[in-house]
Amino acid sequence: MQRRPFLATLGATAAAFTTGARAQEVPGKKLGWALVGLGSLSTNQIAPALAKTKHCKLAAIVTGTPAKAETWKKQHGLQDSHVYNYETFDRIAENPDVDVIYVVLPNSMHEEFTIRGAKAGKHVFCEKPMGNSADECRRMIAAMKAAGKQLGIGYRCQFEPHHRECMRFTREKVFGPLKFIEAGFGFQIGDPTQWRLRKEPAGGGALMDVGIYALQTCRYLTGEEPVEIVAQEIKTDPVKFAEVDETVSWSMKFPSGVLASVMTTYGFNGTNFFTATCQNGRFGMDPAYNYDGLKGWTSRPNVKLAFPAVDHFQAEMDAFAEAILNDKPFAPSGEEGLKDLLAIEAIYRSIREGKAVKVGAV
Repeated sequence: MQRRPFLATLGATAAAFTTGARAQEVPGKKLGWALVGLGSLSTNQIAPALAKTKHCKLAAIVTGTPAKAETWKKQHGLQDSHVYNYETFDRIAENPDVDVIYVVLPNSMHEEFTIRGAKAGKHVFCEKPMGNSADECRRMIAAMKAAGKQLGIGYRCQFEPHHRECMRFTREKVFGPLKFIEAGFGFQIGDPTQWRLRKEPAGGGALMDVGIYALQTCRYLTGEEPVEIVAQEIKTDPVKFAEVDETVSWSMKFPSGVLASVMTTYGFNGTNFFTATCQNGRFGMDPAYNYDGLKGWTSRPNVKLAFPAVDHFQAEMDAFAEAILNDKPFAPSGEEGLKDLLAIEAIYRSIREGKAVKVGAV
């Protein structure tokens, strides 16, 4: 995929948003969202964001934990008929109050519940990474197309104003042609028993969880897909990280000649940034990927990269709702999630084979 069609895809999100502000008001009902999985992200980020949206409302929940179901029912005023578990989930097809399924489950469950959501006749919004493999992503895309419903992937940074301005910088060559990118995101992970450190549910470690943010940055800044990747992995705790990667660094080559040097880790704190070097200047963010407190900078005093904070989850959910209400394509779509998994698979393949590898085709 070359630069022009990629930027056309970004333009679909730009049509729904201006930098840091709403671009369009859609009259009519709020779309009902069902949250599938009531972990920390749903509890602390998504549910509060839903309450602030203009075009969405919490209509149902799906959980395998009865105690959570009771708590959420009381907090959000949900009827018993709008509470499901993983076995009764398919009955959601009979609930006209639910328009959108939001899959917030361990990565290995994304495919199953996206396809079940499609069969239930609902639109689906799925957290990143879209799946544990490119083939899973392809099956999810096919199921949603067969159902005639929208599939969106939760790349929240594409709706954050600092990131959107960086997209504009490269699209419009504000600092001249892009030449080189450095990016990284990682943290010191805690509880050694959590699902993120198990291969089966997580698919991988730091790369799948947070490294994907840095990968996304390189893809949206270049407006291209990487053609070649070389990667290496380091483990300082082979017991804790027996099943998944701890620290990964990789280099990517893009068709235009842009190079990117990227890293991710579960082993230590302090890396949360990107820097874009162009022909006539530089810009970047540090921190770049938190839910709040993001800071941007540029090498030119007269070109600012500073915006008020927005709720990333509120912004992306409203954008998805607008696409549905206006019968318009949504970006980032399932195809965007697939392209990240193709690059991730190339990174893991390069680690296994100890050499540079080509990125698979969509």
